[in-house]
This record gives sequence, C-alpha cells and structure tokens, in this order.
Amino acid sequence: MTITASAVDTRTASKGYAIALVGVLIWSTTAIFIRYLTAYQLIPPILLAAWRDLLASLTMAIVLGVLKRRLLYLPRSLWGFILGYGVVLSLFNALWTLSVAFNGAAISVVLVYSSAAFTAILARFLFGESLSMAKGLAIAASLSGCVLVAGALQPEMWRLNPLGILTGLLSGLAMSGYSLFGKESARRGISAWTALAYTFGTAAVILFFGSRLLPSFLGGVSTGDSLIPSLENAGWAALILLAVGPTIGGYGLYTLSMSYLPASVVNLIATLEPTFTTVQAYFLLGERFSAEQVVGSLLILGGVIALRFHEKG
Repeated sequence: MTITASAVDTRTASKGYAIALVGVLIWSTTAIFIRYLTAYQLIPPILLAAWRDLLASLTMAIVLGVLKRRLLYLPRSLWGFILGYGVVLSLFNALWTLSVAFNGAAISVVLVYSSAAFTAILARFLFGESLSMAKGLAIAASLSGCVLVAGALQPEMWRLNPLGILTGLLSGLAMSGYSLFGKESARRGISAWTALAYTFGTAAVILFFGSRLLPSFLGGVSTGDSLIPSLENAGWAALILLAVGPTIGGYGLYTLSMSYLPASVVNLIATLEPTFTTVQAYFLLGERFSAEQVVGSLLILGGVIALRFHEKG
C-alpha cells in the first residue's frame, strides 16, 4: 500500500494538533494550582512564585545535565541579558500569582491575555513593527475587554478590589515584557530550555528576597516566618506538580508541537488556554463569570485571535 505525501502531511499535522492541545491543556492548569495553593494551603503568593520558579529551574537544570549538558553552557556575553530576562520574569510571576490570589483563576488568566495587545504596542516602538488599522482595532477590543473583565468601570470594584484590578492589568503588561525578552532571546540564538533554566533560577532568587521585603497584603512573608512553607503533603504535591507539570511539561509539549505545525498555528491553539482554565475553575473552584465579564472575555480572545491571524498573514 502506497502512502501519499498528503497523507503523511495530514498525519504529521494531526500529531502536531494533538501535542499542542495536550500542552495547552496542561499549561491551563497553572492558575488552578496557584489558586488552590494560595486559597486552600495559604502559602503567601510571592513565596509560592519563588518556590515554583526554584523547582522549575532545578528540574530543568537536572534534565539538561543528564540529556543535553551542552545547553547548560552560556557565553559570558549573554549573562547580562539573561539577568534582565530573569528580572522581568520575576515581576511577571509575582504579578500573575498575586492576580490569581486576588481575582481567582478564571479572571486572572483572561486578564493576562491582554499581553498580546501590550506586546503589539511595545513592538511598534521597540522593533518598529507595523501597526495597521486592523491591528489597532484588535488591540482596542482586547484592552476594552480587559477593563470589562476586571470590573474597572464599576466604582465599587475600585473600593472592594483595587489590588485585584491593578495586578490583573499589570500582569498582562509584565507578560508582554517577558514575551519580548523571549523574542530577543531567540534572536540571539539562546536555546529556549537554557533560557528557562537560568531565567527561572534568577527569578527565584529575586522572589525569595521580595517575599521578605514585601508586606503580607502584597503577598510577602510575615516577619519571623520561615521561607519554607508549612504545607500538607497534598500542598507539596501540588507545588511540585505546578513546577514540573504546567511550567515545564506544558511548555515542553507546546514547543514540541512547533516541530509539526507552523508557529502561527500553535499560537492560535494557545488561545484556548483561558477557555480550558475557565471550565476547570467552574467545576473545581466554583468560580463564575458575570455577563459583563463574559463579554469582556470574548473581546479579549477576539482581539488576540485577530492579532495572531495578522501575524500569520
């Protein structure tokens, strides 16, 4: 039986779609784990972010040390860039973890997708990328949706949850900065796995210091408390799964899928993450969206998808 080239291409694409979907599904559990650890295991958000980054960095370093030791080598000329990359990652992880603690898993993951709009704006000024009318409308839709999801138009929300609104909006901006560093990292020829190992390690050190310096209402550790969280066995299991599963496993499958599919297609598949997280938060955490937040979510995702199609074109 002869297998045609088109049949092979179809099988390859099907494999790529399956890998990408599983990767995004695993990735989408990040906010669920964070919400469980902050709300039910009561670990301070900044300390949680520090431990997540530390465990992810150590796991990645061990894996590379065993399988591809050469990827642990980083030229001295790149250490300054990696340090800056780690600083931006620490800021993003701190704001993202705080947003989940303040807003819940579903809302926080939708808000962080405003990063696509911020990235497009920043890329215009930093890299001179074009900003067409269609792209501008997609950005406006995404940012408008962000305001609706955060409840920023409701005066009482600024009284009841001002930190939630601010951290949610800022987490999207911080993620855009992290995305731009990732783009520059690839341009400099740094392996994504090398960058992951070193930037997460750098971020962990910064966040451990931050957990001591920040007040408790901003996710810091109370004076006199240990930096080793007092967790139940289920809490430690969740923390390890958070570091190894969505942080490395989800990212790994997402990256692997690009071997079978164009990056633009994989990026579009990634827009399913908020949907996956929202469904999980509904059944596992009992979180609900208001009608206004549903509309805002659709605006954000519509804007993100439009931007992804614009990149593809």
